[in-house]
Amino acid sequence: MEDDIVDNFSYQYPDHLKLLQAEQPFAQILSAGATTSSKTDESLAHGMLASTLLPSKVQDPAFLLNGTVSVKHSSTLFPIESSTGMIKMSSNAFFKGMEEPNMFLPRENVMVHGRGRKNRFDMDGETEAGMGRSRKQIAMAHTDSEEEATTVAMLDRLILNAYDMYPSEMQEACVTLDKENKVAQKRTCKRGRRGARQTVVTDLEMLLIRCAEAVASNDKRSASELLERIKWHSSPTGDDRQRLAHYFAQGLEARLAGTRSRLYRSLMGSHNSTVELMKACHLYVTTSCFVKMALHFSNKTIYNAVAGRKKLHIVHYGIDTGSQWPKLIRWLADRDGGPPEVRITNINTPRPKCRLSEQIEEPEHRLRTYASKFGMSFKFRAIAAKPEAVQAEDLQIDLDEVLVVNSIFQFRTLMDESLRFDRVSPRDMVLNNIRKMKPSVIVHAIVNGSYSTPFFMTRFRQALYYFTALFDVMETAIPRDSNKRLLVERDIFAQSAMNIIACEGADRVERPQNYREWQARNNRAGLRQLPLDQDIVLMLKDEAKNHCHKHFMINEDHQWLLQGWKGRVLYALSTWAVDDSGGSEK
Repeated sequence: MEDDIVDNFSYQYPDHLKLLQAEQPFAQILSAGATTSSKTDESLAHGMLASTLLPSKVQDPAFLLNGTVSVKHSSTLFPIESSTGMIKMSSNAFFKGMEEPNMFLPRENVMVHGRGRKNRFDMDGETEAGMGRSRKQIAMAHTDSEEEATTVAMLDRLILNAYDMYPSEMQEACVTLDKENKVAQKRTCKRGRRGARQTVVTDLEMLLIRCAEAVASNDKRSASELLERIKWHSSPTGDDRQRLAHYFAQGLEARLAGTRSRLYRSLMGSHNSTVELMKACHLYVTTSCFVKMALHFSNKTIYNAVAGRKKLHIVHYGIDTGSQWPKLIRWLADRDGGPPEVRITNINTPRPKCRLSEQIEEPEHRLRTYASKFGMSFKFRAIAAKPEAVQAEDLQIDLDEVLVVNSIFQFRTLMDESLRFDRVSPRDMVLNNIRKMKPSVIVHAIVNGSYSTPFFMTRFRQALYYFTALFDVMETAIPRDSNKRLLVERDIFAQSAMNIIACEGADRVERPQNYREWQARNNRAGLRQLPLDQDIVLMLKDEAKNHCHKHFMINEDHQWLLQGWKGRVLYALSTWAVDDSGGSEK
């Protein structure tokens, strides 16, 4: 009788104040009852159940009465007895439902019922199904983190020392670092046509030029037929000519199909891991000698510029992994009078990065730790902005510092005046900003290329000759079965070549000029070329003679130090200062 009275009263007056007050102790008993259970599963499940069934405002008091759960349907109440067995079933169902989502959550403290409580899957010693997998994932996460840390540490060592290595030492370090597969990947010919392939391999250059002419004239039929022939006789794992033809054909195909910008964006997004590419780049640095010579030239010039001074500020344009600076740090640490205070400002176009590549490409910690070993004060600042947007006042220039501007092959990607004739080009804007900085010396290393012309066929021929030399360098210096060689050719050479071939307008970012053109441009910008330091020239020539391939050439012309391969000039180095007499403010 009392139950009926209470039920009817509750149904008619669900929001009655006294009724809500009377129910409050029962609600507290229900929620607190979970803490009296001896089993964690029952406790957590009961608490979850109570929090779900007891909202802040009770709409139907008859829903919970005297420890029973009742369901109202069509004005009729059906009591359902609560039991320990049901709680266990609810608990098992709850944890089973949480098992898989929990594996995707961070293994850290989580909030339960608004209280700080640790995730039971990480804390308890239970043997439920989810436990093993969770712990296995934790172990895998730790393993990945440890492996990543080990890789970064080894790359730190590689970056700090590779600049001093000779080719044999560098190859040994790379093999030790990634334990690459040494099994030779022999070239296999399809359908038993080895003889036919070898017969026409010398004609690939002519086939590429004929195909480019067909593409330029929009002769799709002829271009498609020639592309099929080129593809048939080329391969990314063949000899140097077959590899070059493979990538050039991809660029021509993209231009013919009208997928130019899409191709380049896909190349930018399909890089191999930064770790592997970094190792491959360092292998190329030491085996080809071009980049290594440029770094020697730059460091020696900077070392001479800061002689007798106590502060050095280097403004570096382009990506800076830190590989250039350890040798300079050692030189400065050993000089008479002690090392100067060194500050480096790195200016680079912002780009998306993965977590690992940030650790690799961020040299501040690496270099600061290295400099501290020599008792040197070292500061590093990175500016993520377009080079032309960085003004002299953004650099916090100190008049007591020796200011040096350094650019190693980076200005080739600055836009020229071919896009907009009515505005100052980004290339000239950067040079004007450098002049306003008034540096003591400017180290300018350029890619000596004449394939930035807007005329496609001229550009294609020049690019073909240039990259033929680069692929020949790789063929001579690095075995064909080297995975790192494949990375350099695919992710560096091929990306540049295909951008030159397939893209136009703003999408064509590769715009190198030859050293004579840069000389005229620098003079117009109010810069004065400095004579080459003959001690540096002799040092580099001796090193080239003792450690570089016989086809590597080093020469001088109009105060430029030229580097080439088999007579073709590929890179050029020079030094500059502000021309106070003839430069006009712009």
